[in-house]
Amino acid sequence: MSDTPRPQAAGAQALRAEHDALAARLATRASVDFVRKGALVGFAGFICTGLSLKLAYDRWGPKHRIFFKGPPIFFYLAAAAALVLLALAARAFVRARGLMKIEDADFARLRSLRRDLGLDP
Repeated sequence: MSDTPRPQAAGAQALRAEHDALAARLATRASVDFVRKGALVGFAGFICTGLSLKLAYDRWGPKHRIFFKGPPIFFYLAAAAALVLLALAARAFVRARGLMKIEDADFARLRSLRRDLGLDP
């Protein structure tokens, strides 16, 4: 008997190595973290948007009885914070979507490898 592996066994070893690498990479899904981050930042952006709308209503609303002097600095700050937070949330969701597409393709490849290796019935 020779110590060289048979071509079928070498192919199965390569498939098994690819399977193990894909399984290790898919053990943690980074897209879920970006969705969570986008949801939290989006919620903070929603709160800042509400704050800026309330400040605008108090300043320019139909029943404003107090006349403020100077520019509406707090409104500008709240609106800028809302825009930044909503842009960061959108960026996180777009990045999560891209990672999800990659992870879905990797998961489909992992399923086909498991079927080829006879690990799944």
